Amino acid sequence: MSEARTSLPLWPFIIVDVLFAGLAAILLKFGHHPLTGGEAALMVVCGMIGSASFLLPFLRRNADEQTLSQFKLLADAVSQIQKLDQLAAHISGATNQWLELQTQTGKAAESVKQVAAGMASEAKSFTEFMQRAGESEKAHLRLEVEKLRRSEGERLQVITHILDHVFALSQAARKSGQPGLIEQISHFQNACREAGRRVGLIQIVPPTNEPFDPKQHQLSEGKTAGESATIEDTIIAGYTYQGQLLRRPVVALKE
Repeated sequence: MSEARTSLPLWPFIIVDVLFAGLAAILLKFGHHPLTGGEAALMVVCGMIGSASFLLPFLRRNADEQTLSQFKLLADAVSQIQKLDQLAAHISGATNQWLELQTQTGKAAESVKQVAAGMASEAKSFTEFMQRAGESEKAHLRLEVEKLRRSEGERLQVITHILDHVFALSQAARKSGQPGLIEQISHFQNACREAGRRVGLIQIVPPTNEPFDPKQHQLSEGKTAGESATIEDTIIAGYTYQGQLLRRPVVALKE
């Protein structure tokens, strides 16, 4: 607006206004009274020209200001349009980046699927291998357990056989009536029994006069026990191994 005022000076219009106003005043002062038609028309023309010359710069300034305002509005609109274009460019760039990211994400997901499939295949192969190895190991362990059981059974048979012979030797020494022999054989038998206890094998020799119990004792073939029968002697000792009954002792009853 300030540029429009400086581009259109007021002084020429003021001079023109003053001239025509002065001319109208001269006509009014020095003309006929009343004024003739020509004088009146000339006076009106001078007033109109003076008024027009006075109003013209303001009208011109107003028009310039309106034009400048329109130019500014147009410039603002162009600026906003440019900003919209920039925003559209940013949106387009962001969309392209999003599409690129989506593409990369799809590729990454496909890679993850392939890795997962490979891991699943490896896990399946490893599981099958471990199952085969486990079955082989189980079979090997079962074989070893069976070997140990057979070896343990054979060892128990050997130990019980030895203890049976020692028990028979002790019974023979006791029947001989020789105190020295009985004492020596008893010490030897106790030592053998202690060796058996270390591996969990305990020899069972029920005491004399103990009531007969068919769940814990047994008789020789062809023998039967009556009510309130008591044990007179032990013929063959019994055994337990680690708390489990291996053999009930064979006893003789009092008649």
